[in-house]
Amino acid sequence: MENNRLKEVVDKLKAYMKLEKEAGVSEYYFAKAPSGLGTLKTEVSICEKCGLSRTRKNVVFGAGNDKAKLVFVGEAPGEDEDIQGLPFVGRAGQLLTKIIEAMGLSRKDVYIANILKCRPPDNRPPAPEEILACRDNLRRQIDMIKPRVICTLGKFASQTLLNTETPISALRGKFGTYNGIKVMPTFHPAYLLRNPGEKKFVWEDMKKVMRELS
Repeated sequence: MENNRLKEVVDKLKAYMKLEKEAGVSEYYFAKAPSGLGTLKTEVSICEKCGLSRTRKNVVFGAGNDKAKLVFVGEAPGEDEDIQGLPFVGRAGQLLTKIIEAMGLSRKDVYIANILKCRPPDNRPPAPEEILACRDNLRRQIDMIKPRVICTLGKFASQTLLNTETPISALRGKFGTYNGIKVMPTFHPAYLLRNPGEKKFVWEDMKKVMRELS
């Protein structure tokens, strides 16, 4: 069956090329295939490794500078992100943008991604099997970007990259490592929206990141 379909495609292509030749066309130009993050993004966009592929609207791959020295990693897309296909664009994302700007940077200077590339229904926490299915995508992103520092936002991102079950309250503010890259765990912006008094701790963490990057 597959051989018949392939033969049909080849025959149609030959017929098309013959018509083009008769019409005087002798040169063809092909778009350059995507490479690096572009190739990975195309691959992830059709991922069906876990059940979230059946409930998502869009894969939220990541966004920003593909040569960023600083990468922010959250846990998973929310409703706004699922609709737009971009990371951190809701209320928590607006707060993250303010934090980045307070560091003297813009979103174009950094890269922003999540552990999961698809939204869990009702914004529930990521399930262990979902993290397991998706974590290699983030590893490959980080390998391609080669940042100097990763800032993990919240419990799931921090515990996943640091391979620990230590609570985020004990992890934050202390550098760890992921594949030789320094990792600064801190509170998630969504947590800060519910607990604005904790913003001062995140700012202390960001000052450590800035010193590491300077």
